[in-house]
Order: sequence, then structure tokens, then C-alpha cells
Amino acid sequence: MPTRPARPDTGEQPPESLATVLIALGANLLVAMAKTIAAALSGAASMVAEAAHSWADTGNEVFLYIAARRSTKQADASHPVGYGREAYVWSLFAAFGLFVIGAGVSIMHGIQELLDPEPATRFEISYVVLAVAFVLEGVSFLQALRQSRRQAAQSQRDVLDHVMRTSDPTLRAVFFEDAAALIGLLIAFAGILLHQITGSSVPDAVGSILVGILLGVVATVLISQNRRFLVGVAIDPRLRAAVLQRLLAHPAIAQITYLHIEYVGPGRVFLVAAVDLVGDTPEHEAAATLNAIEDEVAASPRVAWAVLTLSRPGAPALDPTNPADPFRG
Repeated sequence: MPTRPARPDTGEQPPESLATVLIALGANLLVAMAKTIAAALSGAASMVAEAAHSWADTGNEVFLYIAARRSTKQADASHPVGYGREAYVWSLFAAFGLFVIGAGVSIMHGIQELLDPEPATRFEISYVVLAVAFVLEGVSFLQALRQSRRQAAQSQRDVLDHVMRTSDPTLRAVFFEDAAALIGLLIAFAGILLHQITGSSVPDAVGSILVGILLGVVATVLISQNRRFLVGVAIDPRLRAAVLQRLLAHPAIAQITYLHIEYVGPGRVFLVAAVDLVGDTPEHEAAATLNAIEDEVAASPRVAWAVLTLSRPGAPALDPTNPADPFRG
């Protein structure tokens, strides 16, 4: 497969997603250091869980930064559709890190605290750190929320639906990790407060376990979504319908009998279509026409590669009003 001339990548991810990752990285690093100091001084189980959570998030943001950078490399002879799927590989590493470090450490420490309880002290330090952490995590979450709302409005989706279905794994990871961080802070506060009121470390230990379970759920969701995009997931039916209608509007195309579009990176797709050309075009002219249409389609910054072929004789045309027939790709 020949390589088309390189062009600037203006897909979903940079620069806004990169800014979102960097904000989250800075916030999580500061929060992780503060929580670690507070956990050492207070001995609160929930604070230990929160420290593990924040260090896991900090490491994850490094993976997400790598994902954002490597996925924007230009296509070359060895990777004709680009390096977009690198984003899902590194985001998958980040999700596994969240599961193993964040969830695993939190749950194990909570169980250890239940079996061998240790009283916490200096509760005021924990409260101050939790408050500061809530502000910093909130700033990071608001950045991810703003980006999600803007893109959701463009896609005519609800925010949560867009975050689940977006091809940008860094946005999804930061959104869910920051949301989990804010919920985890509230759980930790409740556990530490009940520990102080009752004098029992059980609520604190339970809080640590709940934080771990929360992180495990978030990590599982992120792993599942990255797996789907690595395997190859088709675009949204509404977008597919829009692409079909746009192709049919081309003056040289009479009908389309096959259309396959899948994501190959954040905001980047690979398109294959079988078409009937207008008129009775000779073979050499048909090849030139198809190549010209391919170049027009691939000129879009969201199309990594486009391949058009002639339809099989007698193949039924796709219905523009119902283009999502699963048996037609």
C-alpha cells in the first residue's frame, strides 16, 4: 500500500486533550505528595488508600501523556494508517496500573487494617489535605468536563454518553479518574470522620476498601473501552450515515454497495467502500476516478486512509436512510 503525503493531524486529541492530561498530571502529583505526608503523620487507613490512588493516577497521567504524543506520529511505510492506536495501548497500560496499584493497594490495606487495627491521630492534617486535594482534583475534573461538554455538543450526545463512546482514550481516562478521585475523597472524609467520632478504625478501613472497589470499577471500564478500540470498533451509526450521504453526493458516484469505517486512533478512521460510478466508464478511467475520490476523502484530517473499489455486479445498494445494516460492514 503506497503512502500518501504526510499532512498535519488535527484530530480530536491535541492540543486540548494534551492540556487536559498535563493539568491532571500536575494536580495528581501535588495531591499524591500531600496525601503521603498526611498518611504518614495520621496513620489513617483511608488516607493511605487515597495516597496510593493519587500515586497511581500520577503514573497513569505519564502513560496518557505518552499516548497523546505517540499517537500523533505521521503515517509512514510501515504504518500506512498512522500510529493512532498507540493511544489505546498506552491508555490500557494506565488502566491496568490503576487497577493493580490503586485498587489493589487500597483494598489490601483496608483488609489489613480490619485484621490488625491501628488508631489514627492528628485528624486535622487529614482534613486539610483532603480539602486541598478536592480543590486540585476539581480543577482537573472541570478541564475534562469542559472538553467533554464541547465535544458532546458537537456530536449531539449527552456528556456521559460521549465520554464512554469517544475515540479519545485520554479524555475518557482523565474524566473518569478525576470523577473517581472526587468521590474517593468524600469516602475517605467520611471514614476518617467516623473513626474520630467512634474511636474505631473500622469505618476508616471500610473507607479504604470502598475506595479500592471504586478504582477497580473505573479501571475495568477503561480496560474494556480500550480493548474495544484496539480490536477495531465501527464509528457511530449517525456518523456513518453522514459519511454515506456525503459520498453519494459526489457527482461521479451512482451508488454504494459496501461501506466499512473503523477507528484507527483518536478522531481518525480507516474507510473502505465499494461504489458504482456514473455512466459506463472504461476500466482505466474508472481506476483514475476512484483514485481521485480516494484522495479527496483522505484529504480530511479525520481520515487516515481511504480505499474505494468497484462494486460487485448485481450487489444491492446501501440505503442512505438505513446505512447501519450490520451485514454490510
